[in-house]
Amino acid sequence: MIKITFLGTGTSQGIPVIGSDHPVSFSKDLKDKRLRSSILIENENLHFTIDCGPDFRQQMLRANCKKLDGIVFTHEHADHTTGIDDVRPFFFRQGRIPIFLNERVLESLKNRFPYIFDTNQKYPGAPDFEVNIIKNNENFKISDLEITPIESMHLKLPVFGYRIKDFAYLTDVKTISDVELKKLTGLNTLVINALRFEPHPSHLNVDEAIEIIELLKPKKTYFTHISHNMGFHEEVCKKLPKNVTLAYDGLVLKIN
Repeated sequence: MIKITFLGTGTSQGIPVIGSDHPVSFSKDLKDKRLRSSILIENENLHFTIDCGPDFRQQMLRANCKKLDGIVFTHEHADHTTGIDDVRPFFFRQGRIPIFLNERVLESLKNRFPYIFDTNQKYPGAPDFEVNIIKNNENFKISDLEITPIESMHLKLPVFGYRIKDFAYLTDVKTISDVELKKLTGLNTLVINALRFEPHPSHLNVDEAIEIIELLKPKKTYFTHISHNMGFHEEVCKKLPKNVTLAYDGLVLKIN
């Protein structure tokens, strides 16, 4: 049994947005409070996250996560990577933390966090990582759990989603090729971004996400990476097709 916890389900600004007068920013429903998108994946022996955004510390405290066996990165944008310094408590207890990413994302992290990655500039007390490069979109393992990268396009930037057994997590998708879609057949659970109802240049909107769902026919789909412009959680859920719903921070799924 694998446990999936949604650490955050918001887009890059989170919800509420700083200084916003949008009604969703004042919602009393906790499901309308969204940290930046990330998930925690656990089984009896393994705990790792997909992405490590600026809310990482708060998310780890809220999930009461005391062990981290790895971070799998989708891409290099700030809302998916800038919590990397907050890995320090795990590093202090466990030693080097494995990270899984492609060469481009690693180079971005090296450029932005030289005090972590540059041996000539490394700051005492900075975390240290065991780097695992994902090459040629090939499957890889964390412990004995096999993970399949799913490449899509975030406007012009290639990004990775990931399939684990009959579960898949895709975020920051705008387009995805037929070749990659074939890797997503037979899913029980699909998590995919849907930013809002209106079109957006680099993210799927609701209608575009539903088109992908209709092609793949997963048993259940959860939307993530959600903007305040989507609307109130409970109202939006009533408008969505059967077996499609919004994820929310703290939601827990269990997959076999």
